[in-house]
Amino acid sequence: MHPVLLRLGPLTIHTYGALLAVAVLLGLWLARRRAIASELDSDRVWNLGVYMVLGGLVGAKLWLVGANWSYYLENPRQVFAVSTLQSAGVFYGGLFAALLVAVIYARRAEMPFLALTDVYAPAVALGLPFARLGCFSAGCCWGKPTDLPWGVTFTSEYAGQVVGTPLGQPLHPTQLYEAVAVAGIFVILLWLGRRQSFTGQLFAAFAILYGIARGIIEFFRADPDRTLLFDGRFSLIQFVSIGLILLGAWLWWKRPGNAAEVQ
Repeated sequence: MHPVLLRLGPLTIHTYGALLAVAVLLGLWLARRRAIASELDSDRVWNLGVYMVLGGLVGAKLWLVGANWSYYLENPRQVFAVSTLQSAGVFYGGLFAALLVAVIYARRAEMPFLALTDVYAPAVALGLPFARLGCFSAGCCWGKPTDLPWGVTFTSEYAGQVVGTPLGQPLHPTQLYEAVAVAGIFVILLWLGRRQSFTGQLFAAFAILYGIARGIIEFFRADPDRTLLFDGRFSLIQFVSIGLILLGAWLWWKRPGNAAEVQ
């Protein structure tokens, strides 16, 4: 755990921010390459990626605030507090906001939406592990206490103050669980991309696989920004994961387009 990468006088460069920048740049790079291979306008795909990143950052923060609405309603200044601004937010909030941006952009630019999702699904799967490594470095998105040999004990008082990381007790490294899971999904998407049979297949695969992985990992998480339901046995994120799985399964069953459109 290393929340601060570098201090330059009054300027503090956080490890999470640096790794998030790496995630974004890698994702945009891969999306541009896949756009060229798919005969889509690479410049427009790159521009869309920038808009999706900005929309995703806003969406992730909005979901975070919405999930803790009663707290922020009583403490409105905390919406712009350092802890809130430095928080990763909620990934699904960012994902859905980015998809909304993509829908609007695709309609205005007259680009095939599902073909764009196939371009960006592997790009998200490439960047997300780095973002989760950033979460691990920052100490956010932590797991439940564990006595397993790979439990991680966080010790940074700075992280404890900024994001509330529990210190001095072994926790499930849920950030690493997700990083490994999504790295595996990225490999599967690359393999599937060479055998793609319909437009939207890569996005459908990502939706199913990520929904399963995130839904399982939620059982091991303990951070408070997930809207717990049924006496804490499940989180809202798990029900959203089920919805994402169903969406992916529906697309796979529907097979909405011919793969030649994205080859």
